[in-house]
Amino acid sequence: MQQFFLARQPILDRKGDLRAFELLFRSGGQSIEAGELDDTHATAQVMLHAFGDMGIAGVLGAHKGFINLDAEFLHSDMVELLPRKQVVIELLETIVIDDAVIARCRDLKAMGFSLALDDVLKLGDDIKPLLGVVDVIKLDLMQIAPAKLSALVKEFKKYPVKLLAEKVEDRKQASACMEMGFDLFQGYYFARPEMLSGKHADASKMVLLRILTLMLSGAENDKIVEAFKEHPTLSYNLLRMVNSASNNLAVKISSLGHGLMVLGRRALQRWVQLLLYATGKEGNVVSPLMQLAATRAKLMELVARQVRQRDLDYADRAFMVGMLSLLDVLMDEPMHDIVAHMSLQEEIEAALLQHSGDLGDLLSLCGEIESGDAAAVQKRLHSCPSLTADTLNGAQLEALGWANSIAM
Repeated sequence: MQQFFLARQPILDRKGDLRAFELLFRSGGQSIEAGELDDTHATAQVMLHAFGDMGIAGVLGAHKGFINLDAEFLHSDMVELLPRKQVVIELLETIVIDDAVIARCRDLKAMGFSLALDDVLKLGDDIKPLLGVVDVIKLDLMQIAPAKLSALVKEFKKYPVKLLAEKVEDRKQASACMEMGFDLFQGYYFARPEMLSGKHADASKMVLLRILTLMLSGAENDKIVEAFKEHPTLSYNLLRMVNSASNNLAVKISSLGHGLMVLGRRALQRWVQLLLYATGKEGNVVSPLMQLAATRAKLMELVARQVRQRDLDYADRAFMVGMLSLLDVLMDEPMHDIVAHMSLQEEIEAALLQHSGDLGDLLSLCGEIESGDAAAVQKRLHSCPSLTADTLNGAQLEALGWANSIAM
């Protein structure tokens, strides 16, 4: 039986905030997007398998998910099984837009689905009948000449649709698309962790990093509480986050000292790590970097538990490596300089700096999953008999669900 892996690519708005994911299915040895399999029914099986245990909400959280469909899938009853308020049906460019497709899109729109056109290159007569039906137009920057793009954007701006810049590869493209008036952005420029930052760390992040260092060095609780007092809003944010994730506690956490006593150093240390990525965002806006760090950390922990089932300390170290692995992005400083000021075990340092050792291998595995490199993932599975594709997929779904839950 062919093995499949799930990948997500973030879709951001003009502020750089996470608004949706495009869900990508990868088969062992090649890259495929949902709906691009030769057998449409195989695509359905992949989707049902990916969402069966946890449900699509666990994969997407509060965000929408873009899923590519071909003509056969579009006309099938299977599409109606998808959650209508959370899925954006993305019509592949291979679909010939005829009267039947237009009628089907109108029906799906009436059912409550959102629709998008994928890889649009021009405003042709064939797609004009859909401009009052679809919600998002995805313009493929790789196939549109830069000189023609601006005029094309102006044409589409006459219609009630959002424009998504697809395959944004570098900062120059991103800036140009912003000036043209694109509403949404997607591509490796935004998917790569280093592109989710760009600002020097603010004071709150520096305080949190110092607090984390105190925790790792075994400092007394009163010293940690004093460090929090330097930035009172951090205490509030931490208490809010810990309380939201501690529904099983009989009483709410009322102070940092109380939190340290009730939760213990290990749990509080994890929330400090999460706060490093969460600070700077207001309201319910989710930081893409926080999502990535949290998912990576949880996935590493779950995989570590599988490969060393009796070594809970190893799972904790794996979680820490995953969470700390994006500090260079967050702090806008070289990882070597950051690590030099922290009291980390040699094994953790080696994983962060050289991706070496067992923890380094787990970190590399996360990177391969995030980039959709199914061939590399499959090769790594072959070298680790205790880890199967099904186990990895289950761990990934659990990690996505956990990251979504703590980001709400």
